[in-house]
Amino acid sequence: MVALLALIAPTLAVDCTRDGLLAAADSYLAAVTSGKSSDLKLSSTNFTYQQNNKVSDIAKGILSTPWKIDLNRSTADTVACASYTMFISSSGTKPYVVGTQIRHANNDTSSISMIDTVAATTGDLFFDAKKTLGYIQKEDWTIIPADQRPSRDLLKKVGDAYLDMWTDAKAADTIPWGTECERVEGSSYTSPCGKTLPHGGSAKNNGMRRYVIDEEMGSVDVLCQFDSLGPWPDSHEVRVIAGKVKYVHTITVMKT
Repeated sequence: MVALLALIAPTLAVDCTRDGLLAAADSYLAAVTSGKSSDLKLSSTNFTYQQNNKVSDIAKGILSTPWKIDLNRSTADTVACASYTMFISSSGTKPYVVGTQIRHANNDTSSISMIDTVAATTGDLFFDAKKTLGYIQKEDWTIIPADQRPSRDLLKKVGDAYLDMWTDAKAADTIPWGTECERVEGSSYTSPCGKTLPHGGSAKNNGMRRYVIDEEMGSVDVLCQFDSLGPWPDSHEVRVIAGKVKYVHTITVMKT
C-alpha cells in the first residue's frame, strides 16, 4: 500500500502556473469593473480579504463598487503562487490607485485564498491619479529575455534594501540604480531614482512585508506597513532590467 501511494502521489501534485495566476488576476480586474466580488472563485474553506493591512469584509471593500479602469498591469510569482495587480481609476469623484496581491493555497490557481489590497485615494501621500497615470502609462513592461532576467534572490534583496533605506544608512548604496531609472511615489516623479534618497534616521523598520517576485518581468512588489514614517499601508514595486533598477512605484495610504 505504501509503495502504491508513493506512485500515485506525484500524479496528484499541482503546479502553480503563470497562466493560472494571470487568469485569476484577470478575474479580479473583471470584478473591479463590475463591482461584483461574488463572481470571483474564492476558497470555500480558507479565504481572507485584507484592505489597507486590515482583515475586512470583501463586500464592504473597493470591490463593492464598479470602477472604470484606465490602466492595469499584473505580474506573477509561481514560487509563492501569488500575483500582483496594479490598476488606476482616475475618473469620477473617487479616484484610486490600487495594488493587490492575490494568493492561492496548495498551488491551486482555480480558487483564491487571499486578496490583499493597498488602495490609495484623495488625501493619501502625493496622491493624484491622473498624474500617476500619465507617468506609468509611458513605461515599457515587456517580458525580459530569458538570458537577461534578474534572479529571484536579487529582486528580493533590492525590494528589501529599498524599504530598509529609512533605518539603515548603508542600504541605499547597495541598490543597483540605473542611470535612467524613474521613481513614481504616488504622483511624485524623480529621475534618476538614485538621487534624494534616505540614509537611515528612523528607528522603526518597515514591517508586515509580503512579496510577489516575477523574474520574467524583473519585478518585485512588497506590500508592507510603512512604520518608518507612520503605520501606513504601502506597496513598493521595483523593476530591474540588465541588473539595474529601472522603475520604482509606491502606493501609500496615510489613513486606515
